[in-house]
Amino acid sequence: MKFNLLGKISVIAVSLALLVGCGTAPVRDVDSAMISGENTITNVEKAISRAGAGLGWSMTKKSDGHILGKLALRKHLAVIDITYSKSSYSIKYVDSTNLKYSGGLIHTNYNGWIENLEKAINIQLSIL
Repeated sequence: MKFNLLGKISVIAVSLALLVGCGTAPVRDVDSAMISGENTITNVEKAISRAGAGLGWSMTKKSDGHILGKLALRKHLAVIDITYSKSSYSIKYVDSTNLKYSGGLIHTNYNGWIENLEKAINIQLSIL
């Protein structure tokens, strides 16, 4: 009898611990992703902007080699910096709303959005 109660308490405690951290993961950044081929910075900028726009990101050029991306879905907002050159690009987390950001952890949806953006950028770059 005592074992059953202790076992049930243990299962409940483990379940609660998992639920507290459920849905968050370390923030995904893309660091210096290489771009192959002979490209101009203008073509790289266009490829990044097309990729983002195709996924619903609002892409704003801040300066040569720097785009600010914003994705607003329902009540969620993600803001990223994309820096780029003719040979590489990086995507860095800037800010978010309603994505459970805390201490380098964020809702897993954010990481999926960044992964999808990276794939879309690579596709756009491959057709330059």
